Amino acid sequence: MRHIRQAAVLGSGVMGAAIAGHLANVGIHCTLLDMVPPALTDEEEKRGKTLQDRDVRNRLARLGVERLLRETPSPLYVKRAVDRITVGNLEDDLERLSEVDWIVEAVVEKLSVKQQLLEKVEAVWRPGTIVSSNTSGLSVHEMTAERSPEFRRHFMGTHFFNPPRYMKLLEVIPTEDTDPELVRKMRAFAERVLGKGVVIAKDTPNFIANRIGVYGLLVSFREMVRQEMFPDAVDDITGPAMGRPKSATFRTLDLVGLDTFVHVADNVRDRVSDPWEKDAFTVPPVLRRMVDRGWLGEKSGQGFYRKVKNKSGSTILRLNLDTMDYEPRKKVKAASLEAAKRAKTLPDQLKTLLFAEDAAGRFAWNVTKKVLLYSAAKIPEIADRVPDIDRAMKWGFNWKLGPFEMWDAMGVARTVQRMKDEGETVPKWVEEMLDSGRDTFYSRVEEGPTVFTPAAKVEKVEEDPRSISLERLKEEGKFMKGNRGASLIDLGDDVVCLEFHSPKNAIATDIISMMHTAVKEVTDHYRGLVVGNQGRDFCVGANLMMILMEAQDDNWAEIEWMIRQFQDATMALKRCPRPVVAAPFGFTLGGGAEVCFPADRVQAAAETYMGLVETGVGLIPGGGGTKEMLVRLTDGLDLKNAIALQGAAGQAFERIAMARVSTSAEDARELGYLRPQDRITMNRDHVLYDAKRVVLELDEAGYRPPPPQKIPVTGETGYNVLKFGAYDRLKSGQISEHDFKIADKLAYVLAGGAVSEGTLVTEQYLLDLEREAFLSLCGEPKSQARMQHMLTKNKPLRN
Repeated sequence: MRHIRQAAVLGSGVMGAAIAGHLANVGIHCTLLDMVPPALTDEEEKRGKTLQDRDVRNRLARLGVERLLRETPSPLYVKRAVDRITVGNLEDDLERLSEVDWIVEAVVEKLSVKQQLLEKVEAVWRPGTIVSSNTSGLSVHEMTAERSPEFRRHFMGTHFFNPPRYMKLLEVIPTEDTDPELVRKMRAFAERVLGKGVVIAKDTPNFIANRIGVYGLLVSFREMVRQEMFPDAVDDITGPAMGRPKSATFRTLDLVGLDTFVHVADNVRDRVSDPWEKDAFTVPPVLRRMVDRGWLGEKSGQGFYRKVKNKSGSTILRLNLDTMDYEPRKKVKAASLEAAKRAKTLPDQLKTLLFAEDAAGRFAWNVTKKVLLYSAAKIPEIADRVPDIDRAMKWGFNWKLGPFEMWDAMGVARTVQRMKDEGETVPKWVEEMLDSGRDTFYSRVEEGPTVFTPAAKVEKVEEDPRSISLERLKEEGKFMKGNRGASLIDLGDDVVCLEFHSPKNAIATDIISMMHTAVKEVTDHYRGLVVGNQGRDFCVGANLMMILMEAQDDNWAEIEWMIRQFQDATMALKRCPRPVVAAPFGFTLGGGAEVCFPADRVQAAAETYMGLVETGVGLIPGGGGTKEMLVRLTDGLDLKNAIALQGAAGQAFERIAMARVSTSAEDARELGYLRPQDRITMNRDHVLYDAKRVVLELDEAGYRPPPPQKIPVTGETGYNVLKFGAYDRLKSGQISEHDFKIADKLAYVLAGGAVSEGTLVTEQYLLDLEREAFLSLCGEPKSQARMQHMLTKNKPLRN
């Protein structure tokens, strides 16, 4: 397998264009081809175009690229990524395929269409080039049954989940003819370069995730009908309470599209031979009626739910399947759901809900037991290994636990006995496991994690060495010290990780204290520090509730002390004599960004949403963020160039005042939150590993901390420029009076206060200005109202 630098995607529909977009995201130049349109559009006719014009012949591919630029959430890290996509068509440009390293077929899900296209592909195919089909469940080996042995050796299925940028799962489906070495290399490439979680699936209908996921959705539908429940009630039960996404069951179906769901279910029904399984995948008539009516879900405006607008805003209604009318939703009232919410761990949550005797508990149990038994029965048909099924469901359907992990959490012996008592057939290999004395599928021994499987019985779990688990390190005795908000963990090779683990990783005094401790420990005994964690998000900012409570109590000394301590902690990271690397991911907001800015390097996950958002709660950054933005944007500028300095101050002002949050790590680089020397990791699971490697690189290169620096400021002249710009927006009605007050404080700090233009000031001088402005705004009633609104409504108040 040659190094993949150029690729081609055949088919520019929703999936094809999005795959091309993601390849462009990671730096791969991509040729996107589609059919030649059979007729002119009205607009083309008015312009005097013909079917021979190149732009007409490339229209479908061009529209696919244009759609990438419009879609929300964006399939692209940054809009300029489309510059790496070249459009064409399948008649004029097929020979371009001989120039690429990977060809991805992504045309309509019809076997005959794919077979005909692959015949044309082979005619121009360069030996050694990988060819794959993005199919959601068609037979991969049948696609190339008539192709040459050498072509078949380089062919496999690569099932991206939609949307390709955001969904982690990639199912790789080799055939009996596919070169195993190419499969291994494709897996490594997809994990490292594309950022995917790869599962090797067998060439069976719908592969792994859709096979089990669609089965579970159909089981849920039938159980809903049996218990005379409604879609919203089912979603209340089968969402976060069961370790599933908020979209749960029927909101997921609306997102996927009922037409797509019916197609996928029919594909299994038509291709399996077992009468029981054919019946299980037979779509209920009411779902077909919904598709016939065009009630496809979100893309048609209604499905199991419909949003209606009224005077007070908008309301989401649920579908009554008996009357086929939409009506107001009703919240499920069940003791088991309330008790599950109070459970401290997901296993406790599952046991509380699934073993309850109320309606919610019975529903959850009846659905879950069917999914567990089906998953076990499909080994080794759809996959040889238990972890492949678990990973597929976690990465493809965003479950927190896969089926067998869930089974372990509930207790295998207890649940198997209950299943048998209820007349269910338990796969023989599961009973064999229990008979052997083993009561969990997964177990950890000194040599590492093991799993029980039908074929090998007990085997080691294959682990990615680049996926560092902080939880696992703690279990292995690598915990050094910690408090309620943060811990220090030994990553090995004399590198320490400072892990945040407060609620939402919000920064308060406990985290600040551990930041100081981390610097001291690393300075005295270690080679360097990684600031990272494995929560849902890196850090959502400061503990807003604590700041608001102290402000309402007029406890200004406490707030001033905490902000000073936070500033001192970020400066300690910056002055640490050992290299410091921050490893952000997800939401990295406010104080989270301020922790990253002073690091020697940032190793960010590709999906990092970074920004200084304090103006949304009536404040400005107080932990060094304002100062650091000015440092970054003035770095390297000519001190005598007043226009350039004012431009830098203006950029910093705009980023902070508008609370700009990056849409990706690449976007964070464009906004100035990441520097040219900072790096991006495509696979979030590898971020800590890569950050640790950077620490070691810096140490081996003879690291020295950056010396104290002076920052050029624009002074009173620049302050007036920034203030006038804000005043103009106030008068035009773009901002409120309080927005203007915040902008005035921010402008004063960025300008360096009452000094002359071009003055060089110290970092501490700017930190003092920053802290004073922060404290002043904390005392403003309208700022306190903004904080209160964010805490209660989770959205900004523009008062």
